[in-house]
Order: sequence, then structure tokens, then C-alpha cells
Amino acid sequence: GFVVFATLVVIVSLILICVVGPRHGQTNILVYITICSVIGALSVSCVKGLGIAIKELFAGKPVLKHPLSWILLLSLTVCVSTQINYLNRALDIFNTSIVTPIYYVIFTTSVLTCSAILFKEWQHMAADDIIGTFSGFLTIIVGIFLLHAFKDVNFTLANLPLSLRKDDRAANGTLLSTYDSFNDDEESSACLGEMQSTESLSARRNGSLS
Repeated sequence: GFVVFATLVVIVSLILICVVGPRHGQTNILVYITICSVIGALSVSCVKGLGIAIKELFAGKPVLKHPLSWILLLSLTVCVSTQINYLNRALDIFNTSIVTPIYYVIFTTSVLTCSAILFKEWQHMAADDIIGTFSGFLTIIVGIFLLHAFKDVNFTLANLPLSLRKDDRAANGTLLSTYDSFNDDEESSACLGEMQSTESLSARRNGSLS
């Protein structure tokens, strides 16, 4: 299963690099990001394999004599170089706030698919664990999208409607803020000043009449 998956990844990557990239890479954001993401699944697998090889090397096993270790090292170098190249192209052409969430979602999906095929870890997971994993993944996706979509929006408590602010104060049982108290004091002082000026004007009129 992993050999079939790796073969499909290589074929799709070559098609995107040689055919689709030169035609639509400058206008479609998914072309370069898809290349980085699907190749990233292979790079993660190569890192896992090299980690196991290094662990066995420290255990005294003749890992360097096995050709698979050198194949993994060469594959990791090619995959990482290709990822960096096309990721930089995507960042040069498109906005970073758009590239980052799309790349994260496609890359993580590719890595999860590759790990499920290679290590077959989903076969030993219960149904509630699988649901929890997908729920956490979707939560992270939505959170990253919201962070990048609204990062330039200046949203404060002053932007809320007055009714919502009153309901929030009533629910929390908090006192008025210093700003609101200052405004209330100014309003009461203004009303008191108007009342005093009206009374003084009335007194002057009554005195002049008398």
C-alpha cells in the first residue's frame, strides 16, 4: 500500500511540476502548495525511517551497509529541497495569510494519509479515538483559518453594541469601567450645570421683576 501511495505521489508531483506548474502556477495558489504538501508526506516518512536507522546505528547494528538508509537520505534531501523551492515560489506570488492555512491543511492531510498507510495505526484505534482525532484536526483547521482571516480586524469591546455590553456587565456582575464612569460623571456634571444656570437665570429674572 505504501509503495502504491508513494508512486502516486511521485506521478502527481511530476505532472504538477512539469505540466500544470508552468501554465497555472502563477495564477492558481493550489498548484505550488499541492506540490509541497504531497512531497512533504514522503519527507516525513523518510525522516521517520532515518530516525529508526540512527537508533539502530547507536545500538551497534550495521545500518550503513544497508542501501535503504542511503536511499532514505537521498530521498529526504530531494523532497526537502523541492518543498522549500515551491513553497518560496508560492510565498513570493501569493499572500502569506492565504498560503499558510491552505498549506497547513493539505500538508497535514497528506501526512496523516501516508502515516495511516505506512504504519497502519488506524486499524488499532477505537471508534471514539478516531472521532476525537478528526475532531481535533478540524478544530485546528478552523482555528488557523479564523486567525488568518481576521488578523487584520481591530475588534475591541468598544465595537460591541451598547446592549451587548450591558448584558455582559450584568452577567459578569462587574462594575462600570473607568471610561464609562468618567462619561457618566461628565453627563451628570453637565446636567447639574444646566440646572444651576437655569435656576440662576430664573432668579435674576425674578429679581429684576421685583
